[in-house]
This record gives sequence, structure tokens and C-alpha cells, in this order.
Amino acid sequence: MRTRIFLGLMLVACLAQATVYKWVDKDGKVHYSDEPKANAQVLELKENTQNAITLPPRAQDTGRRSATAMPDEVHYQLNIASPAEEATIRNNNGDFELRVEVTPELAGQHLLALFMDGKLQGEPQRQSLFSLKHIDRGAHSLQVRVVTQNGKVLASSSPRKIFLHQAAQFAKPGALPSIKKN
Repeated sequence: MRTRIFLGLMLVACLAQATVYKWVDKDGKVHYSDEPKANAQVLELKENTQNAITLPPRAQDTGRRSATAMPDEVHYQLNIASPAEEATIRNNNGDFELRVEVTPELAGQHLLALFMDGKLQGEPQRQSLFSLKHIDRGAHSLQVRVVTQNGKVLASSSPRKIFLHQAAQFAKPGALPSIKKN
């Protein structure tokens, strides 16, 4: 059985190196084919018509990842640990913290970028704790991305929806608005 497969593969390899024929039809058009036609000439391909690509030699793998090794090959897992999905945050100043879990640990040149409602919040950073200040009340979508220093996105967390509530404030503490009677 193996002998038949080997002979079949050898036959296919020999046929793959087919002869190329060139001929000109009655309208003067030049044609090329691997099948001989009337008045066809065998075309000999010169060695310089073939493309040859040489790759630089590969660096020896030392068994551990160096800082110069392809850092973009790391596959990160990101999860927003807090606040929870659809959490209601009550803060009159609009301040809260967001904590991210990253696996594996960030490579030296990779950063975490926080996006709220599709807009970058602050500068990308190495810390997994983001402190947000003076955020407007309402619903917000949060997402964290691992980025390179030139901005290429390597991984993203799932979007997290939160609600920020702020209590209504009156002019005088403890005073209720009055209603005028006509």
C-alpha cells in the first residue's frame, strides 16, 4: 500500500514539471499552454525567471522570552473585576475606581487603556487600577484594552455597562424647595 502511494506521488511530481509551449494564432496573438498545438514551440524557462526569496536567519530560541522577541505574540485575557456588570454607583462627585485582571502579566512595553463610551480616558498605564473622577451621571460603557506604545490593540475586555447616580442637591442643606401659592 505504501509503495503504491509513493509511486503515485512520484508520478505526480514528474507531471508537475510540465513543458510550456508557445504559439501565435492567425490573428497574431501569442498563446502559452502546457499542451502542444500545431506550430507550437517548446519554451525553455531560464533560471532567472523564477522568484527566489531568502529570509534572514532565525535567532536561536533560548527557551525563555526576551524583551526583543516578538512581544505582539502574547495572547492576553482581560476581565473587568469591578465594578460589576450593570452596577449602580452612587457618588455625588462622580468618582469611582475600576479594577482589571490581566493574564498573563503585561510585557514591559504593553499598556492598559481605559475607554468609556468609546473614548479614551486619560493616558494608557501599566497599573490595573483606574481612578475615575468627575464622571457625569447616567449609563456608561467601560472597556479596557491592552495596547502597544504605538497604539496597536492586542486584546480587549468585554464591554461593561454601569450606572452612575448622583443625589439631587439643594441650595441649603436640609431645606426643601417651597411651593408658592397664588
